[in-house]
This record gives sequence, structure tokens and C-alpha cells, in this order.
Amino acid sequence: MNDELVSLLTDLDGVRQSPRYHPEGDALFHSLQVFQLAHRATTDRVLWAAALFHDVGKAIDGPLHDEIGADLLEGLLPARAVWLVRHHLDLLKEPRQTRRRYLGTPALRDLEQLRRWDLGGRDRNARVLSVDGALDLLFAGDDALRVPDDDEGSFDPFAS
Repeated sequence: MNDELVSLLTDLDGVRQSPRYHPEGDALFHSLQVFQLAHRATTDRVLWAAALFHDVGKAIDGPLHDEIGADLLEGLLPARAVWLVRHHLDLLKEPRQTRRRYLGTPALRDLEQLRRWDLGGRDRNARVLSVDGALDLLFAGDDALRVPDDDEGSFDPFAS
């Protein structure tokens, strides 16, 4: 397991979020909830990774956390997961433009799922896995998440 990924998650422990939008508490608790929602809904480990790491940039800067998080994850996660982290707020900030831009693409479906899980991960009484438990699910087994050697950080959201 990659120590950088562990550190990116554990750095979220204690990172406060607006109680108005995040009554559940800190960014780590939220991220683990979002991961569990993804884990229950799909077998797509790239989506699991995007769900788990979508807010890692909040440890550095809240308003720019999508861009910062994606930059931190380059080369550590598959390009599709990094793209999803970078764009996970698009449906919040520009819903109509985002839907129009990615209409009919798998990328829009992925963004919509990630948005639903992000909104759903706000239960202050949720029971969540530990960081190690979540990473074990993500990186264990024959179908473990891997970053391909030829994955140079580009993802085409319009490719099918």
C-alpha cells in the first residue's frame, strides 16, 4: 500500500468543514462515508478511489480542493480517478453546462454517481471503515486497483 495515499487520507482527520453543508464532521469521516456508499453501489474500483480521495485537497485549501486534490493524486491513482476528483464539483458549480458538455458519456454518469455519494456522505452517526480497511478493499485481491505504467495522467471523458 502506498504511504502517500495513506498520508493524504490521514491528513483529513480533524479538517473542519462547514456544519451547514457537512453536519457529519471532519473531512476524513465524510470521505470514508462516501467511499462506503460507492463500495455498496458498484464494483468499479476506480469509482471507489475517486469517492475515497475526492476531498484530499481540503487538507491544504477548501475552496480549491478539487484542483489541489487532483494534482496531489497524479501518478498515484488511475487517470480516470484523478479526472473525477478534479471535476467532482462541476455538477455543483455548473450543473447545466456540465450535463450539456458530457451528455451521453460514461464520464457524466460517473460524475453524477460521485455527486450522489458526496451528498449522501453526511450522516453524523454513520459507522465507517478505518483508513486501512478502506484501502485494503481498494487494493486487495485479483481485481485490485492499479495504476497502469502507460497511464500518463490523461483521461478522455469523451472516449467510450
